This record gives sequence, structure tokens and C-alpha cells, in this order.
Amino acid sequence: MIFELGFSDRAKEQLGALKTNKGLSKHHKAVQEAFKKLQRNPRHPGLQTHEFYSLKGPNNEKVFEAYAEQNTPAAHRIFFYYGPQKGVISIISVERHT
Repeated sequence: MIFELGFSDRAKEQLGALKTNKGLSKHHKAVQEAFKKLQRNPRHPGLQTHEFYSLKGPNNEKVFEAYAEQNTPAAHRIFFYYGPQKGVISIISVERHT
């Protein structure tokens, strides 16, 4: 199953900033590759997806964290939940890991 990705306003802003900053092009490319993996298989080993217990979705959904990069300074993480419809993954945020 190929998942459809939906993006919160916050995630759209973060991706826009990542895309337009030439110094972050490597990170932008890694995030785009992670989205492809997420669409095909949210449990892809390279994403290291796991539940993120300190956040909940808007309707109390479980939130998950996926790694866009590993072992990289200022690596990015993708936060998402399943829904609101079947076959949809909603991206809440794309954050730099500190």
C-alpha cells in the first residue's frame, strides 16, 4: 500500500524553509527521501520509526517519529500520525534533532 501524505501548516512552513535555504539542501534531500520511504513502508528500517509518547494527534492519535537522517549533525526527524482517513499519513512536523 502506498500512503498519501498530508502536511500540517507547520510542516509546510518548515519544509519551505528547508527547501529555500541553500545551506540545508543536503537535509532537504534527506527529508524528501525519507518521505518516499514513509509512503511505501512506514516501518522501513532506515526510518527507525517509533512511537513518540509525549505528543498526541488532534484526535488523540498515536504520534510516531521517523528519522530522515542518522549520525548527522542537526539531523531531521519527521513526526506523524496515521489518518484522518485510511491510507493517509499526516505529517505534523519536520524538526532538527538537537
